[in-house]
Amino acid sequence: MHNFETVHDRRKTRSVKWDNLTALYGGEDVLPMWVADMDFQSPRAVIDALKNRAEHGIYGYTITDASISKTVSNWVEKRHGWRIKPSWLLYSPGVVTSLHMAIQTFTEPGEQVVIQTPVYAPFYSVVTAHDRKIVENPLLEENGTYQMDFEHLETCFREGAKTMILCNPHNPVGRVWMKEELKRLVNLCQTYDVLLLSDEIHADLIHEGYQHIPIASLSEDMSKRTITFLSPSKTFNLAGLQVSYSIVEQEDMRKQLQETFSKQGFHMLNTMAVAAMEAAYTDGEEWLDGLLDILAVNRKLTEEALADTPLIQLAPLEGTYLMWLDCRQMKLEQKELMDFFAQKAKLGFNDGVQFGEAGTGFVRMNIACPPETMRDALDRLKNSLKEFEAAK
Repeated sequence: MHNFETVHDRRKTRSVKWDNLTALYGGEDVLPMWVADMDFQSPRAVIDALKNRAEHGIYGYTITDASISKTVSNWVEKRHGWRIKPSWLLYSPGVVTSLHMAIQTFTEPGEQVVIQTPVYAPFYSVVTAHDRKIVENPLLEENGTYQMDFEHLETCFREGAKTMILCNPHNPVGRVWMKEELKRLVNLCQTYDVLLLSDEIHADLIHEGYQHIPIASLSEDMSKRTITFLSPSKTFNLAGLQVSYSIVEQEDMRKQLQETFSKQGFHMLNTMAVAAMEAAYTDGEEWLDGLLDILAVNRKLTEEALADTPLIQLAPLEGTYLMWLDCRQMKLEQKELMDFFAQKAKLGFNDGVQFGEAGTGFVRMNIACPPETMRDALDRLKNSLKEFEAAK
């Protein structure tokens, strides 16, 4: 059984999260709670697989063969109840890479692409980098809970948007879209002939009481008009190994997307990525269940720590390990807010504005860390808020 209590020193490992603190937050004494990787070791099966592969000593070109694809499809069916064919899979270094390729493949310059804001920051550049036009369909927020604005979304489609990027579970607001919500989206996509690019990278990180539903699994038509993007990277903390896959049922679409990858010179995953993915999906399920338990502990610690302060409100966390903190009651400008957390609380959060204008007054906090680290962060946060209130 994995010990999620152990605090590991990640400094001097060229960690994006830990080894760039001065440049990002102005000091090495800041506790980083931002970028979406975890402060937990990956499953022992992954570590052992990488060691064994490294010991072989020859790291030549490596294929993703039928066995790998069967392992991936088995995982998707077991965890999410969606039976896919191994032949539907395309591999790439990352979901964002695949989104870029899909936008290049299936849209033309000047075309409109819908995103639901506030949303994962790379969605913006995925669209604009290729001279496509972003159409924002802002989520509706009430008492910290977010909903899709279906009436506005239909207007977006009616006025010409033929492509949409869905985030499910949604980053950063933590929603796991319910079946009824997804069915409404399916109906709109079918009515207006919309291609859906569904980023489901956090699909395995679902909290108790919620269920992830791949939108492509809801109907045969939707499966053919959807490209689903998944990866073991968030689930098993493999981001640095760069491994992901796209699920594309429609054969012509799959060939077109593969051709775009080929034109960019991408033909295969790296050797260690293949070994890690296979080990994670074969022997990582018990580790994942333990991870979800510890995330539940950290979520509860956070809710309890902030229960008595009116200054910060939490969006309910249904999926992901990323909490969305509403700090608007602090009545600070965004730069002042970020400076307060970095300089007073000594905490490094994601700036809410990274996720769009709807993130003004918000920050995102990563809770995928040992409870000892979580308690340290929450003590820093509570103490700084007390000082803030006393100074008012």
